Amino acid sequence: MTVAPQAVSARRTVRVDLGERSYDILIGPGLIAEAAREIASRLKGRRMAVITDENVGARYLAPLVDSLKAAGIETASLTLPAGEKTKSFEHLITACDTILAARIERNDAVIALGGGVIGDLTGFAAGIARRGSRFIQIPTSLLAQVDSSVGGKTGINSRHGKNLIGVFHQPDLVLADTDVLDTLSPREFRAGYAEVAKYGLIDKPDFFAWLEKNWQAVFAGGAARIEAIAVSCQAKADVVAADERENGRRALLNLGHTFGHALEAATDYDGSRLVHGEAVAIGMVLAHQFSARMNLASPDAATRVEAHLKAVGLPTTIADIPGPALPTARLMEAIAQDKKVKSGQLTFILTRDIGQSFIADDVPASEVERFLTEKAVP
Repeated sequence: MTVAPQAVSARRTVRVDLGERSYDILIGPGLIAEAAREIASRLKGRRMAVITDENVGARYLAPLVDSLKAAGIETASLTLPAGEKTKSFEHLITACDTILAARIERNDAVIALGGGVIGDLTGFAAGIARRGSRFIQIPTSLLAQVDSSVGGKTGINSRHGKNLIGVFHQPDLVLADTDVLDTLSPREFRAGYAEVAKYGLIDKPDFFAWLEKNWQAVFAGGAARIEAIAVSCQAKADVVAADERENGRRALLNLGHTFGHALEAATDYDGSRLVHGEAVAIGMVLAHQFSARMNLASPDAATRVEAHLKAVGLPTTIADIPGPALPTARLMEAIAQDKKVKSGQLTFILTRDIGQSFIADDVPASEVERFLTEKAVP
């Protein structure tokens, strides 16, 4: 398949600067078709193991494998069930077995072809198989392109909470093909957009204001979409380069996630009720509302965040989650298992205004519980 010159010229490259482990994020149309060439130009290995899910694999696995084989790269593949529940020990073992059976060596690579679930699971498998294998991300959802494919966080879920078992394992290359986003359902795209908005809310108020004016163009595709993805990836790349292992500033990337992960756990990761980006959207609104409640920020910021996320079609309240009510006790249990908890003290990412988030240590659990009890009432 030949990629049109205008598609190539539209591409953007973001560099994640980690010394000898630095890598490129390529963003733009036609990148799956060009994957073999981009991979071969960076890696010397001649074997690849591709891990995908049923939904993505049905559309993109064969073209990717064909291109790799045409480039003389021996390829094995594994197709897993789609959905958050795939991030389990059972499927991790299957992924590791596939990597080992494919005889992946140090110069070869494991490829994650899919959204955040496949990227997290595959990255974890690559990080532990043979004590660490090279790893390539080909994210096929907006959420994965702007967040989970970048930065090296990998893992699976536990009954105790989301992403509690895993390793830091940086990819060698990220190929964010923007063409694939046209095949996402509106719900999936909106869920990914929550993570785009997050970068503005962390420390880029001008970017959030740009999104308020241009979100419809981002949804429509083209230059605005590529720009939004590139800004998001650059924002994350800068944070990761400064704090790879989340010992400080990188925790800001979890804005909305402490509440959001608790909501996901309380719904048993049931994607029919709530997907990750939706949980983050609700979580970001809650974080701004809680900041106002603690007299850290004006209620106007929370109102503005809620209005924008609601305008794009995202849920913004706990009451927006379909199904049975979520017990506050269950939410507090999940929050207590959050990875940012230190010495039993709750840590949240709170805010002073749009684009002025900060790490708040020792947040009183009683205040959080009282706040959630009020917000959980329909």
